[in-house]
Amino acid sequence: MTASILTVDDSASLRMAIRIALTGAGYAVTEAVDGADGLAKATGTRFDLIVTDLNMPNMDGLSMIRALRQQPAQAGVPIIFLSTESDAEMKAQAKAAGATGWLVKPFQPDQLIRVAQKVLGK
Repeated sequence: MTASILTVDDSASLRMAIRIALTGAGYAVTEAVDGADGLAKATGTRFDLIVTDLNMPNMDGLSMIRALRQQPAQAGVPIIFLSTESDAEMKAQAKAAGATGWLVKPFQPDQLIRVAQKVLGK
């Protein structure tokens, strides 16, 4: 069965780069344009992994994670931050909110695939 991954980023070019990397590795990818869109898409569907940006309009990644972690259906779904932020305090906040891991942009496609494989146990 193909793992399904939700990517949440307000940058169209980044969403495309993430989609190309992950679909090339055999994953099914659904895209969201910001945290509010990501939350709406994740509310109706259980994804195997969520990859989200931190700084986005409408709803940031931290707020989206906090909202997702309130939903029993989303319990245990790994969430990876993909952000230009690398501040230790921000990482601590993300971990407290329920994030599984952190990748710093710009990212290497093979690095993203390795992290996806690791958290998905494949």
